[in-house]
Amino acid sequence: MGALAARIAARCAALVDPAVADFAARLAQESGALAVLFYGSNLRTGSREGVLDYYVLLPGAQREKIWPRVSYREWEHGGEVLRAKIATMALATFGEAARGELIDTTIWARFVQPCALVWKRDEQAAQAVLGALADAAQTAARLAVALGPDRGIVEDYWRALFRATYQAEFRVEQPGREDSILTVNAAHFDGLLPLALEAQGIGFAQDGPVLTPEMAASERSRIEGWWRKRRRLGKPLNILRLVKASTTFDGAAGYAAWKIERHTGVRVELTPWREKHPVLAAPGVLWRVWRAQKQER
Repeated sequence: MGALAARIAARCAALVDPAVADFAARLAQESGALAVLFYGSNLRTGSREGVLDYYVLLPGAQREKIWPRVSYREWEHGGEVLRAKIATMALATFGEAARGELIDTTIWARFVQPCALVWKRDEQAAQAVLGALADAAQTAARLAVALGPDRGIVEDYWRALFRATYQAEFRVEQPGREDSILTVNAAHFDGLLPLALEAQGIGFAQDGPVLTPEMAASERSRIEGWWRKRRRLGKPLNILRLVKASTTFDGAAGYAAWKIERHTGVRVELTPWREKHPVLAAPGVLWRVWRAQKQER
């Protein structure tokens, strides 16, 4: 096992709340998954509040052209309601995306950040997932060096990467979001870039915190061309995903009701019609929430 693979395996084996692991096992058993990844702020904080984020990875070929499939689930565990947002896709497609072989930017940009392998069918599945995560780190590192300065501290390269990927995706992030990612996940990113570069044979000189990558001009140009295509198609692809999610988000009504109550204090009754037609129900629900808030003032 190489140094990068060993590091990722150790990070992914981090202990999580048993309830989080139990929820992952339920999702895996219901879907016939190969593995389940847990990620997001709850992984870092250890909290069960809010929404837990999972990626459920399935065997076989990818069924949907626009992936992942997103759903929302609630589970009562020990007298507490746990809430989860679940992204589901084929492990094979996850691996292709992690290697940068697809137009998608979300997989390698998301999973160069911390995650935990909280459920696996067997060791073979675990190794496939860990290999994909190592590929994601290498894809991200390669682009970080191509977009970053000729010489700089390691954080300069990660900042260049995250600024670029945020701009390419249909997401609104506050300026400096990349700094907060690096700050709260400092232990995760410490030493990761040199290991990812070594794993793919990209040389570099290091003087304390300062890195000087040895990337040929032709290679940098090739990677920049690879990135231009993904940057150009990033927003259209993510808009397609949002449109798809608006009609196929399993449990969308429950998720929206919870979000509304959490942020406004107004409880929304989940009628059968609202659960079946969350988009059509939205204007009426928002009108009732506005009225309820107005009456409380």
